Amino acid sequence: MQLRYAFRLYPDAGQRIALARAFGCARVVFNDCVRAREDARTQGRPFPTAGELSTRLITEAKRTVERCWLGEVSAVVLQQSLRDAERAYKNFFASLKGTRKGPKLGAPRFKSRKAARQSIRFTANARWSLTESGRLSLPKIGAVKVKWSRTLPTTPTSVTVIKDSAGRFFASFVIDTDPAADADRMPESDQCVGIDLGLTHFAVLSTGEKIDSPRFLRRAEKKLKKAQKELSRKQKGSKNREKARLKVARAHAQVADARKEFHHQLSTRLISENQGIAVEDLPVAGLARTRLAKSVHDAGWTAFVNMLEYKAQRYGRTLVKIGRFEPTSQTCSTCGTVDGPKPLNVREWTCTACGTLHDRDHNAALNIQQAAGLAVTACGAPVRPGPVLAQREETGSHGFPTGNRAA
Repeated sequence: MQLRYAFRLYPDAGQRIALARAFGCARVVFNDCVRAREDARTQGRPFPTAGELSTRLITEAKRTVERCWLGEVSAVVLQQSLRDAERAYKNFFASLKGTRKGPKLGAPRFKSRKAARQSIRFTANARWSLTESGRLSLPKIGAVKVKWSRTLPTTPTSVTVIKDSAGRFFASFVIDTDPAADADRMPESDQCVGIDLGLTHFAVLSTGEKIDSPRFLRRAEKKLKKAQKELSRKQKGSKNREKARLKVARAHAQVADARKEFHHQLSTRLISENQGIAVEDLPVAGLARTRLAKSVHDAGWTAFVNMLEYKAQRYGRTLVKIGRFEPTSQTCSTCGTVDGPKPLNVREWTCTACGTLHDRDHNAALNIQQAAGLAVTACGAPVRPGPVLAQREETGSHGFPTGNRAA
């Protein structure tokens, strides 16, 4: 399985200038590729191939006065920018044909130099390296200081340097994990658990444990409101406005990082303790259009379930998602009687058939576990599922919390 390990970078003033130059050159090559393809489409000509674009937009462009500065950055960065454009068009056409899962994608658009997130990628043939002093040596940029929070398990295949909206720099390494090491890290368990996600409590487990919702956004609203008000009063285009914008971005980044760290710690604990996990497939997109939208986004259910999914795949656990229309809150987990819908303010109810007093959320977690086919008393989950697709991230991969603790 391939995962990403992200670490904070601290470039000096000269390296920041070199990175800004590399970001700009990669953006220009991407935009030139989009422009060349759009011109071919409007003129009714076939799309130029990747080889033709590489020759025209990189090799020949470096010899011109208008694009001679492309030679100041690594050629690998420019080639990877072309690959990104090619992948964007392939995904767009696959989405049009219906062969790509997920929401419909639009055609690739021009990148803006004012974009909140900028990145460049170095593959192995770029000859980047890790120095003996622990710095990241990048071609035509230099040896950049890295804040190592853990050791890399194997040699990375590539590294992506990213600048986020808060002005922070990160190095994201692609690592091929070792299945044997993963199996030793998470020994087999005979426990199973059902999880009922909510807003009053972030999660209620079938074991009866209730995990409070941290509500990171709600707790930071006062600070965010003050920073946003200061930003709105600054003159557009001024340096003070840019400083205020960074202040707002850093405040939002702190909220996102804290939420992601909470998700990682909880998901790792559940994966390590249980062989089988059952969750409900919640209609997050629909709930995000209701009056509970801010609370739904603050909880981050989708990100949490995605973490459970890829960690279950990595460590040989079983994750089962049950349908969102399963009447988990209406069914008695003791006798199976469907007692009908209940308002949200009803937190406890008594089954009319067997007389059992139920906590609404705990009862739903038990029903989720039973609906997933995981026995309440003994786990019936398979010990080691078959091979699964790789997950794109691990702790600190995208979103980049400063802690970067292991998942």
